[in-house]
Amino acid sequence: MDTLVKINNISGGYHKTIIIKGVSFEIEKGDFLGIIGPNGSGKSTLLRLMSRVLPLTSGDIFLEKKNISQMSLKEFCSSVAFVPQDTSINFSFSVNEIVLMGRIPHLKRMQFETKKDFETVEHSLSLTDTLYIKEKQINEISAGEQQRVIIAKALAQEPMLLFLDEPTSHLDIAHQVQILDLLKRLNREKGLTIVMVVHDLNLASEYCNRMILLNEGAVFKNDIPEEVLTYQNIEAVYKTVVVVNKNPISSKPYVMLVTGER
Repeated sequence: MDTLVKINNISGGYHKTIIIKGVSFEIEKGDFLGIIGPNGSGKSTLLRLMSRVLPLTSGDIFLEKKNISQMSLKEFCSSVAFVPQDTSINFSFSVNEIVLMGRIPHLKRMQFETKKDFETVEHSLSLTDTLYIKEKQINEISAGEQQRVIIAKALAQEPMLLFLDEPTSHLDIAHQVQILDLLKRLNREKGLTIVMVVHDLNLASEYCNRMILLNEGAVFKNDIPEEVLTYQNIEAVYKTVVVVNKNPISSKPYVMLVTGER
């Protein structure tokens, strides 16, 4: 597989506090990469550094051999989309208008949207099961619906690389599976490269072909789920006793918590 993103010894964080410390790894084209780790390990910070939401303190990130710090924002956003954890919007836009904003990187200055732009928006709404609310105001719908609308906006960008920060955190079980199945289908059929921060280790195991386990701002393990989700790795990083078995249906690792109560 070809390398899409090269992360070269990056560090960064918030103000003078360094959260990510000298992290290096590569993302191959077609990867569905899950970033896992305990609270405070730097998962969201790493995603924000890779998506240019936060500036790097040191190191470099290359997208198809281009240093992202030297790319214009328009060029970067034509190839990369980011779905944040907090999807709340304080302005009174309709769902359709929000998703249409995903087409901005593909428009020239002062250019109006074309038929293709509106068709792309319609398709993105349909994929995320939000077509039925497209005329509603974004602040009139539920948190779960807002999450799906923001994912639709990201898909409307038609990116080659999609970053998502806990995309299922506000969704019920049915829509968690729907969104993750959709992402996996886009990954397989369209070649969309996906990097997703996720808390649920078992969801990550089922959907991701590679996983990065973070601990205190550094990469503890970077490998396939079977090599990352071992009881030794999880107990070392999460400080919690677990049992790891195979899912009887998918044969992927399945993590079970061992409680103190008997």
